[in-house]
Amino acid sequence: MTATPESGPASADLRGLTPRLIGPEIVAVFSVSLGASALLSLIRLIGALTAPASLSGQEAVLVGSLAPGRPWLDLTLQIAAIAINVAPVGLVAYLLARSGESFRTIGVDMREPGRDLLRGAALAALIGGTGLAFYFVAFQSGISLNVVPETLPSTWWRVPVLLAQAAQNGVLEEVLVSGYLLHRLAQRGWSPWRAVGVASVLRGSYHLYQGFGGFIGNVVMGLIFGRLYQRWGRAMPLVVAHTLIDAVAFVGYGMLRGKVSWLP
Repeated sequence: MTATPESGPASADLRGLTPRLIGPEIVAVFSVSLGASALLSLIRLIGALTAPASLSGQEAVLVGSLAPGRPWLDLTLQIAAIAINVAPVGLVAYLLARSGESFRTIGVDMREPGRDLLRGAALAALIGGTGLAFYFVAFQSGISLNVVPETLPSTWWRVPVLLAQAAQNGVLEEVLVSGYLLHRLAQRGWSPWRAVGVASVLRGSYHLYQGFGGFIGNVVMGLIFGRLYQRWGRAMPLVVAHTLIDAVAFVGYGMLRGKVSWLP
């Protein structure tokens, strides 16, 4: 018996998932995940714009305490929040399986660990450095809030939780947006640039709570990540890159806070 190869990025073997049903499936996935985050982010931006203070005079905290003064409860809530936030990845795994596919279809696996790590690290250095420079420009221009990476208490679990948050962001966003969404849109017959454009605007939308700078920066990041996914056929390097970017931002901020003058 000859083994049937895994379906590719735009496989026609959908096992009952017709192009007509792909749209509702995408809406369902993102209505319980990053699409809902985009709506809340827009509301938060409106709130910031209508506040007495300017955007640059307000803060957007990325990882904050969930139970100030109660470290064990705080830790429990942090772990629960991470588990809940990453749950849509399980939904995507199920939906891919229903259509005769798997995470391997979108390149989320351990087939190329060395290459994925190298690509991810190089991409993190490029995006992280330019992203930080763009943030400072946006902040000084008054179109961005003061983004505070973390305000967790100084406890033994602070760094592990920050690293877990970084991994959560990398897995959730890149599996759903760079992998699943672009894969499904390709199956629906969308052109590569049209699909990347929509995915990039979505990525920027759920960062609107950071201000217009966060929106623009993440749209650009989405364009780069999206085209790389379409070229490589793998989301794993993007998961690595995103995780590294956030890990450095979260942990590095805590190490530099109050010790350097250039941090807002």
